[in-house]
Amino acid sequence: MLNITGIPAIAKANFVVVGLQALFIVLFVALGLSSITGTGNIDLLAPFTGAEGAEGLSPVFAGSAILCLSYLGFDAVSTFTEETKDPKRYLPRAIMITTILAGLIFLGLAYISHLVLPVSTFNDVDSAAIEVIGAAGGELLVAFFTAAYIAGSLGSALTSQASVSRIIHSMGRSGVFPAALGRLHARFSTPVLPILLTSAVSLLAFVLDLLTISSLISFGALVAFSVVNLAVIKHYYFDQKARGARGVIHNLVLPGIGFVLTIWLWTSLSGLSFTFGLIWAGAGLAYLAVLTRGFRKPAPQLDLKEA
Repeated sequence: MLNITGIPAIAKANFVVVGLQALFIVLFVALGLSSITGTGNIDLLAPFTGAEGAEGLSPVFAGSAILCLSYLGFDAVSTFTEETKDPKRYLPRAIMITTILAGLIFLGLAYISHLVLPVSTFNDVDSAAIEVIGAAGGELLVAFFTAAYIAGSLGSALTSQASVSRIIHSMGRSGVFPAALGRLHARFSTPVLPILLTSAVSLLAFVLDLLTISSLISFGALVAFSVVNLAVIKHYYFDQKARGARGVIHNLVLPGIGFVLTIWLWTSLSGLSFTFGLIWAGAGLAYLAVLTRGFRKPAPQLDLKEA
């Protein structure tokens, strides 16, 4: 309902969610530092060297393929082009600020978490954060974390639903999907049908386990990251021929490094990720074949016009 009402409603809801999470972060850092200094024996390099009995860097590499998904928030910003004033100016800034700020928060909290509880094994890996938070601030902080986590999940769902529905709307408007998905509601000026479709698909969370969902998302995310880096090289370095000193760095070296790092992350994906990912890709290829009448006609071009 919030998404159907429009972006202002989502913005207000997310403002409350982010405020609650920010308050939790401040409390966790304060209590975490307090518990660390109270031990009297601090190894500031422990988060880099690993806990005793750790398995070297292999768990870090495997975790990177999953945790890179934590950065998916920045690409959601780009889907709100049509609802942004002066998007060419503000959207790139918003994407960079979101990426850098999120990265600093993730790194900082991970570092402090390891100082608070420098271990490599947990009673339950899926709820390891609760053990860390309990070590930092006890049951009261765990209760606050649970509340902030639920609020964060709601905020994430709101934003994801809004961004995905707008992509579906653009695909409907461009002829990739049925035209009904490309229409806006007369009163709210929002893509109601794509929002309802996204909501229906999201209900699969009731029957699918987290491993299956994360495996599919991991595959899709790394496909997107790989193609984006290659697209930058092709469009700017080869097509636009931006090959000066600055162009070589921005349009060849940096995206090239990004592509290589993404390929490295591919090696850490599970077999389940490849199985679900290839099935999903196969379904998309079959749909494209139908859309282009056996690849005999050009595929519709996605229309992402700026309002």
